[in-house]
Order: sequence, then C-alpha cells, then structure tokens
Amino acid sequence: MNATQIETFFATLQAANPHPQTELHYASVFELLAAVLLSAQATDVGVNKATRGLFAVANTPQKIIALGLEGLEAQIKTIGLFRSKARHLLQTCEILVAQHGGVVPRTREALEALPGVGRKTANVVLNVAFGEPTMAVDTHLFRLGNRTGLAPGKTPLAVELKLLKRIPKKYLVDAHHWLILHGRYVCQARTPQCGQCAVAGVCGFKGKTGLPPKP
Repeated sequence: MNATQIETFFATLQAANPHPQTELHYASVFELLAAVLLSAQATDVGVNKATRGLFAVANTPQKIIALGLEGLEAQIKTIGLFRSKARHLLQTCEILVAQHGGVVPRTREALEALPGVGRKTANVVLNVAFGEPTMAVDTHLFRLGNRTGLAPGKTPLAVELKLLKRIPKKYLVDAHHWLILHGRYVCQARTPQCGQCAVAGVCGFKGKTGLPPKP
C-alpha cells in the first residue's frame, strides 16, 4: 500500500464510523484495565458477560482485593484461563494499591510492570483511556497489516512499529479501533468479506482475484 492508498483506506473507515469505540464495557480506567487483562484468548462478548457481574460487586482495586482469589475466580469462571487471570488481576490490584494509590498509571513502563499486562494490553489502556496514539496489535491487526499490505511484518512488534510509521497522524488515535472492527466483522481470518469491503479497492489482498493470498 502506498501513501495515497493508506489515506483512502483510513478516510473511508473514518467516514463509515467517525467515532469508533472499544466493544469492551467499562465505566472507569480501572474497569478498562481489568477487562482488557481478562480478554486474552477470550471474546469481548464473553468478557462483558463476566465483568457485568464482577463490576457490580467489585469495581476498584480495593474491592477486588477484598473479594479474594476464590471470590474473584467465581465471578470470572466463564472466561477461559480464569484461574491464571484471577491471580494476575488480584496481584495487579495489590500493586496498584501499594505503589500507585489505587490509580491506574499512565506510563507504558508502569503498566507493563503489572502482572498479566503486556505490551498489547498497555497499548489498549494508553489509547482508549488516555488518548495516546498507540497501536495494540492483536490477531486482527496482525492479519490486516500483512494481508492488506498496510504494514507487513513477521512479529506483532514489527507490525505495530510499521503501522505507527505509515498511518497519517490525524488517524492514529482511532486507527486501532477501525482495524479491530474491520478485522472482526469484514476482513475475517477464514472468510474475508471482500465483496462487502469498502476499502477493497486499495487493499493488497489478492485472494479475491484468484491469485495466491498474502500472509
């Protein structure tokens, strides 16, 4: 994809959805952090179902700690890997209280120091909660970066850095949401909906023409 095609790609996505939002439900920065931490290898729908009950009884680090490990596990047991996620979330809450006054920190270094919080989770919090122009490369962004020719790369970090470099600044804050939603509902892994894709004209994917698809 060249610069003109990238501009058209994001201008088109912006026109269709001017104010994209995460599909995770949250009412505070802490709830967002908790939801993203729980979302690894789980759907947003499944996470929202679990956090609806969890946040009703424990929506702060202090309340999660009071709930205890067994109580937390019981609240999120419908989510995959719930035991390890409960342990990480509880440890994260303890660190937030002990080191940050119960407030979610705004720096990447501090976020990535929290148990269960890697670069992708930190990027989501920095972008969604604090408006930073970060790029959380999940399976959807990794696939789109390579399939469309927007930001080919062999690792999530390579795709992330290339996306940050190639996407025009005016689109960066919202680009993460547009790409996730596009990958989730249109440019799907097994059956990309090329016939319904608004940006097919500038996409580098050749599968729709009968040529070998890009990775």
